[in-house]
Amino acid sequence: MSPETLIRPRVGIPWRTSEEEAQGNRPKIASYENAVRDAGGEPVLIPLGDREAQLRLIPDMDAFVLPGSPADVEPAEYGDVNHGKSAPADLAREEADRAILAHAFAEKKPVLGICYGCQLLNVYLGGTLIQDVRSELGTTTAHRKMDLSPEPPDDPIHGARFETGSRLAEVAKAANAEINSSHHQAIAKPGKNLRVTAHSPDGIIEGVEWTGDSNWVIGVQWHPERMFGDAFAARLFGDFVAAARGAALQKS
Repeated sequence: MSPETLIRPRVGIPWRTSEEEAQGNRPKIASYENAVRDAGGEPVLIPLGDREAQLRLIPDMDAFVLPGSPADVEPAEYGDVNHGKSAPADLAREEADRAILAHAFAEKKPVLGICYGCQLLNVYLGGTLIQDVRSELGTTTAHRKMDLSPEPPDDPIHGARFETGSRLAEVAKAANAEINSSHHQAIAKPGKNLRVTAHSPDGIIEGVEWTGDSNWVIGVQWHPERMFGDAFAARLFGDFVAAARGAALQKS
């Protein structure tokens, strides 16, 4: 084993919500921590309400995972108003993600945005969101448990198609994969320098990749952190942590 593979890059993960942080509610954020740890990284939780702690921790990280959240991005951030389907925003979470992204892009540190994190990444780069996929597009594809009746205990599964030459296609080792789904919003207009690289069968954007420079920045609309035992999900986190390790080596 080479010295490089022994490096465990530090991966910052903001708490999913202000409420979960205040309660110390760990089970859902732990899925992200475990996925990073299993891939060879060292997860570090970033507080949402403590700006001083953020300023201390964020520069010390080698990469970042932006996790999912039951909140929705504030529509005003992408030039819209709440049409009655957008969940309340968690402004502390938004501010933390924006501070992370500003640093990550400036310092070329890898970012993996997942579900809400993918949407926030898109809005940060000037993109817009569909506030409610089912009511606005009329899709019959289930994108979350409540789209099905009776509601199942596990996330719905549907296909994803990857664009030729994309990083996601390379990691998947195929043009298609089965992914889980737990969202009601999605990307409408992609942000600046984001290439759309994955779609669901009904045309929803499922993955985007940064093209502004060589930095590893990917957003996925699904939840690889809870696709337990799935080889593609494990490779995605492995590829991310490998990029984080490269950033750590450049810093050292």
